[in-house]
Amino acid sequence: MSRNHEMKLGVMLFTTGYHEGAWRDPSVPANGGVDVNYYTHLATLAEDAAFHFVFLPDSPSVLERYDAHVARISRNDGFEPITLLSALSSRTQEIGLVGTATTTYHQPYHLARMFASLDHLSRGRAAWNIVTSASKFEAPNFGEDELPDHDRRYVRAREFVDVVKGLWDTWEDDAFVRDKQSGIFADVGKLHLLNHQGDYFAVRGPLNIARPPQGYPVLVQAGASDAGMVFAAELAEVVFVAAPFLEQGKRYRATLKEKARAVGREDDQVLVMPGIIPIVGKTKQEASEKLQRLQSYTHIDVQIGLAERLVGVDLHSINLDSFVPETLPQTNLVQSRQRVLLDLAARQKSTWRQLIHLVSETKGHLMIVGTPDEIADEMVDNFDQGAADGFNVMPATLPGGLKDFIELVIPELRRRGKFRSRYSGQNLRENLGLKRPVNRFTAASVRSHS
Repeated sequence: MSRNHEMKLGVMLFTTGYHEGAWRDPSVPANGGVDVNYYTHLATLAEDAAFHFVFLPDSPSVLERYDAHVARISRNDGFEPITLLSALSSRTQEIGLVGTATTTYHQPYHLARMFASLDHLSRGRAAWNIVTSASKFEAPNFGEDELPDHDRRYVRAREFVDVVKGLWDTWEDDAFVRDKQSGIFADVGKLHLLNHQGDYFAVRGPLNIARPPQGYPVLVQAGASDAGMVFAAELAEVVFVAAPFLEQGKRYRATLKEKARAVGREDDQVLVMPGIIPIVGKTKQEASEKLQRLQSYTHIDVQIGLAERLVGVDLHSINLDSFVPETLPQTNLVQSRQRVLLDLAARQKSTWRQLIHLVSETKGHLMIVGTPDEIADEMVDNFDQGAADGFNVMPATLPGGLKDFIELVIPELRRRGKFRSRYSGQNLRENLGLKRPVNRFTAASVRSHS
């Protein structure tokens, strides 16, 4: 299966939009984060435009350090993703449903069961965005003082995902015969106990729900640190990454595909989808004014707090007009984002004040401010030059930013033959061109008899 000429598109649904000032925009419902009808509207807009999936980010904690920051943001009033996606599964028909869940503060059995349930509820549209917790404020919510070490979080995650996949495989696809005549509901010859004993988990199984319709929900991950990239190359099928300029995106995608090939994976089974923030205007000036207005809504406390979290430094003791150093002590939080932001600062010879401003606009992602033509040009250039297999669109405001992209940019992409006009697959895997995974126990049985 070779890479086709059409890009994959997802849309990230932050509560009110990706920009921190979005909730103050007059067009944005400030209570959207806890309004299922609002999310239904967003998902329906995306589905009508034939997006491949909607993507819900998440963290099981308040991320901000200071009350002054907490007081001015909208992020801390939103649904838990699997709960919300379960509701959306009955209100949509074809669009994929990507939910974020951490391996650091969950148990594999619980998540295996929840995502299998979501895949059944949605008839094969579920995907799991696998994260290792990256906020120090998550640890105290689960009885710990500090986050585990960054690389150790990935070691645990690898075992976690292996256990979850094993649980999804413990029933063969046709194990539940449900034969009323004979009285046999399940063929126990097609039941396989996992009996996992590892460094982090001991899980017997079996899972008490049939194998998911897709075999496994699609596995999504954002791996760009050294440990994260190895993890993504081994396990991820869709990789979400911050790639703010073309050469970096090309380098990342080429490196990831090379690592994936080294462990026996096919290129088209690992899709790299960088985040993009489109600010669309009928003119460049109009688009710029939209961004300036959003920035005017964003208090300096919010900007500094966000930069501290993503760069991993305390900015209160730093001269903000000094230049950002090329290196800093490596954070135990989001290492890849720290590196992206430091690279951007070096590239632009930024002061700390300038970097704080940049972080508040983009958080390190590619922002494209301009006309529909200009946005389509940059997307197509990144796609054609091998920096992306598609994009995770992150509208700055919702629903307005999503509507602008659908009404103005999508037609341009279609005119150039770069985006589809309808769904063709029966489930999310088919729509993404991903193969259905073989049951490990069935495969082992076939090998033993060959």
